[in-house]
Amino acid sequence: MSNSSSERIVEALRTWIATAPAGAQLPSTRQLVAQYEASPVTVQKALRTLIGQGLIESRPGVGTFVRAIRTARPHDYGWQTAALGTPAHHIPNLSSALRTTPNDVISLHSGYPDKELLPQRLVRAAFTRAARGDSVVDRPAAAGLPELQSWFASQLGAMMPAGLTAPVASDVVILPGSQSGLSTLFRALIGAGRPLLIESPSYWGAILAAAQVGVRLIPVPSGPNGPNPEDIERAFVQTGARAFYAQPNFANPTGIQWSTQLCESVLQIVRKHGAFLIEDDWAHDFGITADSAPLAARDDSGHVVYLRSLTKSVSPAVRVAGLIVRGPARERILADTQAQNMYVSAALQAVALDVVTQPAWRTHLRSVRQQLAARRDLLITALAEHAPTAHLESVPRGGLNLWLRLADEINLHQLTVDCESRGVIIGAGDHWFPAEPAGRYLRLNYSGANPGAFTEAGRLIGQAIQAQ
Repeated sequence: MSNSSSERIVEALRTWIATAPAGAQLPSTRQLVAQYEASPVTVQKALRTLIGQGLIESRPGVGTFVRAIRTARPHDYGWQTAALGTPAHHIPNLSSALRTTPNDVISLHSGYPDKELLPQRLVRAAFTRAARGDSVVDRPAAAGLPELQSWFASQLGAMMPAGLTAPVASDVVILPGSQSGLSTLFRALIGAGRPLLIESPSYWGAILAAAQVGVRLIPVPSGPNGPNPEDIERAFVQTGARAFYAQPNFANPTGIQWSTQLCESVLQIVRKHGAFLIEDDWAHDFGITADSAPLAARDDSGHVVYLRSLTKSVSPAVRVAGLIVRGPARERILADTQAQNMYVSAALQAVALDVVTQPAWRTHLRSVRQQLAARRDLLITALAEHAPTAHLESVPRGGLNLWLRLADEINLHQLTVDCESRGVIIGAGDHWFPAEPAGRYLRLNYSGANPGAFTEAGRLIGQAIQAQ
């Protein structure tokens, strides 16, 4: 009743305002209460609605008045062209993976798992506990909470063979998500104008971070079995690069996991050239038929800089990542981190630590593995039946995505438009190439919402491909 009364007053006052001159004073609240036979709360609600619509303004201690109608006029921002000058580096557009979409479409483009694959109960409980603790009012150390540093170090150390020195808490820097970490790494270890080897295709966020820093990317082709060591060796020799960014486990977008032999070959190459391997273990918690096997667990000489994020596996609201780096490089990275972010929210670090140290965390990860396997296989089956020309070069053993090769004559932009018009959003593969695309590709995320619609999605994608 209150809502309908409030709406009735809003409509009546809007009619009065339409004929009133700018600056006209509205009746007092007491007068409006009597006029419309409503409570003061209902009248105040109606006035707040009109203020929010920009029709009236309140002047404390004076009254409420009709606002003057401002005539819209174009603004000339041309002066900024001279002030800004030419961009120092071309910044790519944000990937379609970050698009938000309506609920009535089938989304296969997102870079994040559906909330049904997240430890929601653990996260909510962790936030509640954190709110009662000192983390919400404390400023943490720049390198992070010692307990969380220790957790990241122990996780990697548990995978290292005997004879290698495991990392310790002081080797860890806590970062506000892996994207921030990549920018810090590229800035601190490489620098503007200098070369960085990168798999092609590779994570679009790394390509974006490199562009922001001004790093010069050197693409190294990566096929169904990963990059060829000879190509990596040649690129190091030709460019003098001192770092190689790679995702050896369940790469985004391809889902590739490097073989043991390839891992050893790459380690030998970076050691030979006195270089860093920047290892992005983004999908550590998303193994399906295999577990993540970080190269950092094979190296204690400081050549591998290891980045692991918890954002996708814990919650998008918990942007926390751990960076394990040894030697002088750590001090340089920590200095850059302090300059950019000062520190990571202690509350978010406390939440992350709470979640991953609960006994139910391991149970949750086992459940996620089963769900991802079912989702992946369901989408593969749907595409094989309805879109057989979309070629899947390898079934991913982990991660969140399928990487599909299309016929060269396919107009990829038109295909994404046609699919969207049919009700399914797909990820065009061009965003994942640091240089020109090597072909027509799609990246489809099988961890999004509504897996029951995967069969329909396959049918719609098949129709769009057939239309070309």
